[in-house]
Amino acid sequence: MDAVYELLKEKSASQLTMEAVAKRAKVGKPTLYKWWPSKAALIMAMFHERLAGELVVPHTATVEETIRVKALHLIKEFNGLFGKVMADLIAEGQSDPSILRELFESHISVRRAASVVDIERAKANGELASNVDAELLIDAIFGPIYYGLLLRHTPLTAKYGNDLIDQVFQGVRAQSS
Repeated sequence: MDAVYELLKEKSASQLTMEAVAKRAKVGKPTLYKWWPSKAALIMAMFHERLAGELVVPHTATVEETIRVKALHLIKEFNGLFGKVMADLIAEGQSDPSILRELFESHISVRRAASVVDIERAKANGELASNVDAELLIDAIFGPIYYGLLLRHTPLTAKYGNDLIDQVFQGVRAQSS
């Protein structure tokens, strides 16, 4: 894992080779293949072990604050090695759909499910309009952040994240009677 982590600081996932990992780790390639059937599996293992820690969100008063904490944390992470590896995995997944499936199932879907619970709770307590589609709301917030990571069309900053949250939540708050 150390070897993969260090090599990905220097090069992209597409440039990483099992030979380079074996050399850096001072093991033979058969040892790597004994534990990981492919380069993608090895990168995913390192991603889960070293980069994709569980986000602990402090109890907040509103779902908007909770989602803001999550979005700003993601933006911060996307500006480091986590973001580089995430973009690399998405890129590699274009030619190997199993990478995208694994990334979604073991990382993204878990976080989405937690956000859906938060949004549904906010709908039930009247914080959000009852007709809000939780999945679409998540896409409206996190989609532009991933878009920014992949296309680098705008800097991913806390200001960008806060402006995004402000804009999206304007349209979904429950209206006071």
